[in-house]
Amino acid sequence: MFVEPSARAAELRDRVSAFLEAHVYPAEAEFLRQIGQGDRFAEVPLMEEWKAKARAEGLWNLWLPDAELGAGLTNLEYARIAELTGRNPFAPEIFNCNAPDTGNMEVLWRYGTEEQKARWLTPLLDGQIRSAFAMTEPEVASSDATNIRCRIERDGDHYVINGRKWWTSGAGDSRCKLLIVMGKTDPEAPRHQQQSMILVPMDTDGVTVQRMMHVYGYDDAPHGHAEITFDDVRVPASNLLLGEGRGFEIAQGRLGPGRIHHCMRCIGAAERAIEAMRARAKERVAFGKPLAEQGALRHALAQSRIEIDQARLLTLHAAHLIDTVGAKGARAEIAMIKVVAPSMACRVIDRAVQVHGAMGVSQDTPLAYAWAGNRTLRLADGPDEVHLETVAKLELRKP
Repeated sequence: MFVEPSARAAELRDRVSAFLEAHVYPAEAEFLRQIGQGDRFAEVPLMEEWKAKARAEGLWNLWLPDAELGAGLTNLEYARIAELTGRNPFAPEIFNCNAPDTGNMEVLWRYGTEEQKARWLTPLLDGQIRSAFAMTEPEVASSDATNIRCRIERDGDHYVINGRKWWTSGAGDSRCKLLIVMGKTDPEAPRHQQQSMILVPMDTDGVTVQRMMHVYGYDDAPHGHAEITFDDVRVPASNLLLGEGRGFEIAQGRLGPGRIHHCMRCIGAAERAIEAMRARAKERVAFGKPLAEQGALRHALAQSRIEIDQARLLTLHAAHLIDTVGAKGARAEIAMIKVVAPSMACRVIDRAVQVHGAMGVSQDTPLAYAWAGNRTLRLADGPDEVHLETVAKLELRKP
């Protein structure tokens, strides 16, 4: 499992780290100020400056294993970069490595036709547009995707879509031009062959953003999570991905690497939290001595370090397995990290909040927002319970 990264991978990681230190961390407050001016879901000038610099330095599409279109890194190599970008919630976009665009680009890269790639994948890889993934529905338990009610029905050379989605992440962004929608094409087919995925331009008649959802009070601008209705939305039949009834197949291909990205970003957030905890402990005095000399704080710090390193090793192991035996062969490990990493991050961030006292729950540190995001991740891409069930099933199959 302890595979040395290539020289190129190590170099890219060092350059990403240097870029964040030089450009992003010193300007975090300015970025947030720019979001707060006018339309919160409009393009942020500072982000566009960062993206232009990153692309000029060759720090672009680092997630994509295709050496011509991306950096050509393995999942294990890219995982270390994902950890760095997890230290800041808007850092992934700077390098065109942000969800859900990475997952949507991967779908188009793996399963799209040449026409679909030319229209949508190329501008996404260029960072000219953004996209969203519409699966979750308010009326049903979408953790079981067979419950999905949204209908995708054939009508001549078109498909007609009717349904309601929510938590469509990225759809609030003014640059979002494409939705990948999952819905039922054949309710009578076998359970896992009823669903299909289809490409829906955001400006199609009948697509309506009803409202933006809040995450523990945060609107996540300029990214956002939308509730969207589809009323007799007509798109060409050529917009269907791969074929009718292949939605689950596409979803499985999309989720493996994406969960590595998510979990390593959790670890990056936890690393930033433990750094803040260390600094606070050394500078703050209570009851006559620094917090760093008090037993409760020392135990919290030690427990956090143990949990971060455990989660990192498990996630890197899962990445290595995806590279060597594929996502199907790494199914148990992918499920494990999706439970372990966000839960670990929540615990570490919570301890950091406690050490900071009232400041920890305020806007004066990134801790409260980081906790909200990582707590939400315990539901996104499947709740903990679904992944625990996967691990249990696979464990029980063993002799």
